[in-house]
Formats: sequence, structure tokens, C-alpha cells
Amino acid sequence: METVAEIERTDEEWRQQLSREQYKVLRQAGTERPWSGKYVDVHDDGTYRCAACGAELFDSSTKFESGSGWPSFYEPATAEAVELVQDRSLGVTRTEVRCRRCGSHLGHVFNDGPAPTGQRYCMNSLSLDLDTSGNAASGDAGDTG
Repeated sequence: METVAEIERTDEEWRQQLSREQYKVLRQAGTERPWSGKYVDVHDDGTYRCAACGAELFDSSTKFESGSGWPSFYEPATAEAVELVQDRSLGVTRTEVRCRRCGSHLGHVFNDGPAPTGQRYCMNSLSLDLDTSGNAASGDAGDTG
């Protein structure tokens, strides 16, 4: 029931495009250490985009302090921006969040978030780029710190 990503690259192309750390998270479903990501304590206005393909994923107005050590959002920019996939990799069932456009791993979603959705999209900073330009055409304005 998984969808086919709109952007497909070879493994070698992904390795060339992404840093080693980004590749581990985005393409191998790794997780950065809690409190280590550059967006954990960022409160700038803007659009969080996929670090692999630039797709719009989250609006900063939906970001909240979850205390989890990872940037958290209560909903994606649009439901179509992400794909939810059952993940049983650690012996427990979780819901993995992937970029629908390129299939990259972003993090997981949990049902312990705030109103209005009750969801916590717990994302890896390495999976995101923050675009503060306000220009939807910009895909690389994510360096904030």
C-alpha cells in the first residue's frame, strides 16, 4: 500500500547529494541523538522542507516544545506531504513518517501531541531544512545556525 516516490535517485546519487549523517537518517531510517539537532530550539517563522528534495513538509506555526529532544509538529503542511508507514524495527510498532515526494525517512508520529490534532510529528533535524525566505520557490534557504 506504499506509494511510489516522485523523485527517485540511485543510492550513489543520494550518497553524493547528502552528508554522511543526513544519508544515515534520510535514506537508512537512522535517528539523531536527542537534543543534538539544529532545529530543536529554533523558533523562527518559516517552512520546514525535506532536506533531500526540498518538498514543503511543516509550517513553523505547528511546531511545539515536546520535551522529547527532537523538533516536534502537531501536523504536516498538508496531509499529502508525508507518507505514514508501519515500523516494527525496534520490536515495537511505531508509525514512521516519510517524505511522500522522495521517500526519505523524517521521523515518527505519536498520538501524544497537543490540540488540535493530538499528534506529535517527532522529526530529525537532519531531515529538515528551514526556509525563512517566505518564497515558496526557494529550496535551500535552510541554514539558520
